[in-house]
Amino acid sequence: SKTISKCYVQVTGMTCASCVANIERNLRREDGIHSILVALMAGKAEVRYNPAVIHPAAIAELIRELGFGATVMESCGEGDGILELVVRGMTCASCVHKIESTLMKTNGVLYCSVALATNKAHIKYDPEAIGPRDVIQVIKNLGFTTSLVKKDRSASHLDHKQEIRQWKRSFVVSLVFCIPVMGLMIYMMVMDSQLSRAHAHHNMSSEEVEALHSSMVLEYQLLPGLSVMNFLSFLLCVPVQVFGGWHFYIRASRALRHNTANMDVLVVLATSVAFLYSFIILLVAMAERAKVNPVTFFDTPPMLFVFISLGRWLEHVAKGKTSEALARLISLQATEATVVTLGPGNVLLSEEQVDVELVQRGDIVKVVPGGKFPVDGRVIEGHSMVDESLITGEAMPVTKRPGNTVIAGSINQNGTLLISATHVGADTTLSQIVKLVEEAQTSKAPIQQFADKLSGYFVPFIVAVSVVTLFAWIIIGFVDFEIVEKYFLGYNKSISAAEVIIRFAFQAAITVLCIACPCSLGLA
Repeated sequence: SKTISKCYVQVTGMTCASCVANIERNLRREDGIHSILVALMAGKAEVRYNPAVIHPAAIAELIRELGFGATVMESCGEGDGILELVVRGMTCASCVHKIESTLMKTNGVLYCSVALATNKAHIKYDPEAIGPRDVIQVIKNLGFTTSLVKKDRSASHLDHKQEIRQWKRSFVVSLVFCIPVMGLMIYMMVMDSQLSRAHAHHNMSSEEVEALHSSMVLEYQLLPGLSVMNFLSFLLCVPVQVFGGWHFYIRASRALRHNTANMDVLVVLATSVAFLYSFIILLVAMAERAKVNPVTFFDTPPMLFVFISLGRWLEHVAKGKTSEALARLISLQATEATVVTLGPGNVLLSEEQVDVELVQRGDIVKVVPGGKFPVDGRVIEGHSMVDESLITGEAMPVTKRPGNTVIAGSINQNGTLLISATHVGADTTLSQIVKLVEEAQTSKAPIQQFADKLSGYFVPFIVAVSVVTLFAWIIIGFVDFEIVEKYFLGYNKSISAAEVIIRFAFQAAITVLCIACPCSLGLA
């Protein structure tokens, strides 16, 4: 007999079923091509050919001549069927050996491994030569009972409800505490600008301005060095840092454990540093009973957390929307199929209900009026109208007669059809769509990958810059103290110059860290 080889060709540029029909029709005419099967969603053609007459590169060239892109796929393992079974009744290792050796001898089984402890069998087979039902029959003949591993049909892994809840909570907590902080900040800004205006108009001395300044309600000191403003900001900041930032901390610690720096690390770094620095500087001011209130950054963490958790929340809501659509798609799949045996002249000899995963390529499946097509296939007998709106969006039913293709999940309307299965299991159009949407969900947008990659370099860079700032100011201060005095207003005259310099340098470094770290990149 002539040897027949099989190859897979990746086909691009197919838009609809007529493209598929066009390729199949034209290639069938060619010499040396035994059969061809094209899957639209997967963009894949499976060709069986006679290697003595034609080779895969020529087949790809033929498809290119029809106006499509085509490349020969190297891995032939793509077409292998994989079967997971639960096998009951095994008692010892010899049972395992018996099943494995019998299956390996069976024509079409490529690989088989049976685990006694879990009662599971994992089998790879060539769908051309054998199908899942044949494999199950072989095991049954050996005297064991076997069934398919039940797949989780509900798309629970697509559920984003928990993340949506968690980010929403994070956002709301941050927002509740952020509004008062922002209010305080704006109030301070307005008062400050009024003061400076008053100063300009009345030529008051700076002592009088100081006096006016400290007479403001928010600048009133509860304890020496602790103003109402700073105290309130601190109180509002703690819950945000703990509850708003909880998820950020968890994710940042995970990232650091793997020696990477992602957006979460940036956010955590900036907010923690701002918070701790402000907290420590308050304690120092109180210890020194400072007359002038220190400059704190308690407003940074809440505002950052608000923006970033809002972004995360929106992102997960959007993901949840596509997941919902996906779950609906998955629910369109039929669960059972009626496989029939035909005698000569297409006489029905027998029919049985089987799990849709057990339908093999080449099986004849009967679909009654109102039934769903369990697999993609070609009509052999019968006339009917079919509602294919789930794939095409076309509300008008499509006429099907022998030779037409049908799509899994579409609904048969008025006539009984016999179809020959061409794509089963994971190869059906519907499964391919589900797979594409899942892949789109799990992969990041290119720009997001870019941002993550950048932030990997960005974090160390900013930290380095702030360290440089720290040392630069210390050096400047010790070389020329006047410059520091000019910028560091209202420091306590009683403390030593060295301390003033170091404090100012720290303030500058922290400012760099807080402002540069998360804002632009994280929010974007």
